[in-house]
Amino acid sequence: MIISAIASGFLWAVLGIGLYLTYRILKFPDLTTEGSFPLGAAVAVTAIVSGVPPILSIILAILAGMCAGLATGLLYTKGKVPVILAGILVMSGLHSVNLFIMKRPNLSLLNQNRLFDYFQGLPNYYNVVFVGIIVLVVLIGAILAFFYTNLGQAFIATGDNEDMARSLGIRTDNMKILGLVISNGVIALAGALVAQNNGYADVNGGAGVIVIGLASLIIGEVMFKDLKLGERLCTIVIGSVLYQLLLLFVIQLGFDTTYIRIFSSTILAICLMIPQIRRSLRLGTLIGKGEKA
Repeated sequence: MIISAIASGFLWAVLGIGLYLTYRILKFPDLTTEGSFPLGAAVAVTAIVSGVPPILSIILAILAGMCAGLATGLLYTKGKVPVILAGILVMSGLHSVNLFIMKRPNLSLLNQNRLFDYFQGLPNYYNVVFVGIIVLVVLIGAILAFFYTNLGQAFIATGDNEDMARSLGIRTDNMKILGLVISNGVIALAGALVAQNNGYADVNGGAGVIVIGLASLIIGEVMFKDLKLGERLCTIVIGSVLYQLLLLFVIQLGFDTTYIRIFSSTILAICLMIPQIRRSLRLGTLIGKGEKA
């Protein structure tokens, strides 16, 4: 069970990394996530069932997610629709798109080859861990390489200070579109991997996934401070694994898995409050010392 949770943590970490690009770097919440995640799952599973090799199906899923991000980006930058509303509009529309792709509410991969089946010589779940590690190394390496380019620096500058970036001649709207395209491509990749691990895709599979992604991100931030960008991306992986282990612990205590999202939201809320609790305790300590003096 622990290896299974770790394997799931590696796959869900991909989602956390995708969210990091918009939530932390561009500093806005993108609700397209809950549409692009099941979109990636729907495209990958449908492609595999149709006879497409698993690796190619993942590429198709990434491209579909990038199109979803492009739609949100155009609504936000060109249509001047608020980013949250733009994400909701695209997310809602993708529900019908996923139904159109799968022709049914859910689609199984029963008796179909999955990406993890290429590593059948490994013990149970270790093949998922192995694939997860490979994907994360390639993904983190690609993102870091992108950030060290002029385009990547312009992307970071847009998130740090949009007005300054614009004064330097950076087309900030284009950077926002680029961020949404890359982010949702990565999120769709996560959807494709998780769907292959679960053995099915569901049109409602995106409900609540943004909480899982944010939990991975926030847990890593709470545990580690003052890190470089590459180290920060690695902490998302650690946060994702710890989150899955926490959920496993909750399930092992005998709680009904029907209400697992309540526990997910509670864990995220606690992690979000920890910095404030730390500040309050630090302030209380300083006040106590002042009174003694």
